[in-house]
Amino acid sequence: MSTSTSSSSTAPNSSSNSQKPLKHRSVVSSFIFKLPPSYLTSSPSSSFSSSAKFNSKDSSTCIQKPLVALFKRSNKVSTYTHHHAPISGSIEPTDPSPLSAAWREIHEETTLTASDLELLRQGKPYTFSDESVGREWTIWPFAYVLKDKEGSGVEKRIKIDWEHEGWGWFDPLDVQDTQEFGGVPRLKESLRRVWFEIDLGPEAGKVLAEGCKRLEDDRVSGARQMAGDALRILRHVIDKMDDGVFDATDGNGKEAKWWKDVRMAAWHLWKNGRESMGAAIMSALLSALAAIEAEVFQGHSKDCGKQLKPTIVSVLDREIPARSSTNDQISQSFAVYVSHHLSSLIECQKPLSILTLSESSTITHALSHLPVLLPNLTLDIRILESRPLLEGISLAASLAKALSTDSASSNNRQHSITVYTDASASLATQGVQLVVIGADRIASDGSVSNKTGSLSTVLATRHNTKGAKVVVVCDSEKVALPGPPEQHVVEDQGLEQVTRAWMGEGSSERIRGAARTLLNFADATRTDMEGQKEAQRHEAKEKTRVKVEVRNVSFEWCPGGFIDAYVTEEGEWNDENVKRKSEALQELEKRLFGPL
Repeated sequence: MSTSTSSSSTAPNSSSNSQKPLKHRSVVSSFIFKLPPSYLTSSPSSSFSSSAKFNSKDSSTCIQKPLVALFKRSNKVSTYTHHHAPISGSIEPTDPSPLSAAWREIHEETTLTASDLELLRQGKPYTFSDESVGREWTIWPFAYVLKDKEGSGVEKRIKIDWEHEGWGWFDPLDVQDTQEFGGVPRLKESLRRVWFEIDLGPEAGKVLAEGCKRLEDDRVSGARQMAGDALRILRHVIDKMDDGVFDATDGNGKEAKWWKDVRMAAWHLWKNGRESMGAAIMSALLSALAAIEAEVFQGHSKDCGKQLKPTIVSVLDREIPARSSTNDQISQSFAVYVSHHLSSLIECQKPLSILTLSESSTITHALSHLPVLLPNLTLDIRILESRPLLEGISLAASLAKALSTDSASSNNRQHSITVYTDASASLATQGVQLVVIGADRIASDGSVSNKTGSLSTVLATRHNTKGAKVVVVCDSEKVALPGPPEQHVVEDQGLEQVTRAWMGEGSSERIRGAARTLLNFADATRTDMEGQKEAQRHEAKEKTRVKVEVRNVSFEWCPGGFIDAYVTEEGEWNDENVKRKSEALQELEKRLFGPL
């Protein structure tokens, strides 16, 4: 689709444009890349998923450096005819999101689909005006990479429509915003927002690309650990930046190029890491940037040039280890909460029944240290096994070891740990005094995103046990920017984690056979039928008469109205504390990321 389809649009350089107000258009700009085999392959954790690995038969393996596809706009479009451009088009009111619009435009203009391309990253949107065409454009940049289809050569499937008269591959570093290059306005500006090497150079750009991919692929670490990893990646990026960037005189103070580059790198770690963990990652990065800002611009530091980079790195070297004390502070806050709200149990020396699920490092620390901080307290801990990855089993093992120590079991106390199946969550809630859940994200209204199963556990507790408290135990950096929970990403981990148990040794042959049948239907639902032989197509068509899917959504929202308290390193919070934290975070985000 053309970036402007209005019948009232005027031709470039028309004199009437200067007399009319500019029309605003929000458009997507999607860059398609062909990458060499060595790109993002420094470690297993930073490589592409198997669907995007390069096959030796694919033409991609012949190239030695990344290439980007640019499409030459035809004389049938209303703006920027005969100019090089990415796949572009307006974001329509019917598009659920800019990303959805990008996928739609790619298919319309090239015939490619998600079976041919993988989203590499998104860029920070920006706005500019072009009076020559009477437009104010808001650009949403995206980068995609060609997948290998068993050596079939995906690029051969690119079939341009009437909006383009040709296309070709270019070195991203050769793209310029000049009349000689012949690109649409701000072409390089859009490209640099998804291709790190333009601003950061090859070494720092590679570190950032691999770091974003590592965060994106991490399905083991919690939000807190990933936030710490993001800080370490940012430090590595800065360390690899060319020293000359810090010596350069292009921009003074907060307009200096190095400061923009550092903030943009942090933005990418937030947006192009694992977005479901984005609240903690963003909060940690903003805190670190604010510390750098205070040291370099607001403090008494006179460092510049060669001394500037070591100063910035030293700030991060202070920020990163300082995070290690947060769990101790949260554990102290949790002990204070228990002693204040459940003092009668301690006085009567009755066991405190706590129900939890999944495996939060913060909750593990808090429960392990609770009987040490409150020596007269005996714990009755109930843990849901937390399928499909069974994190609850690991939590139970960690707590069993911690609670068996002399300091945790003094005064002849015998703590108990009971593991429940997820299906018996309602039984586990009976007689419980405290439900403790973690948080991967806390919305500004107090709603909490946590391991799927949290909401059903809380609802069962409300139904079965009067007076039981529901407490979120987490650090304050889990609070997200203002906005409803529905704005946040929904993460489906795919069916493999779930179906492993179906085919395991513990399943009967009847169940394994049923699983194979069901998976055949599910596979037919997902499979692109194009290119299949007639017999295969007929067989697949029979299976697709029934749509079969396996959902494996990792996190769900628990409304703030069900939460009694939020226990953080700053003490006991309520929903007003959460709201104020979210608003303060928004101000910091606007100041540090907004101008980029």
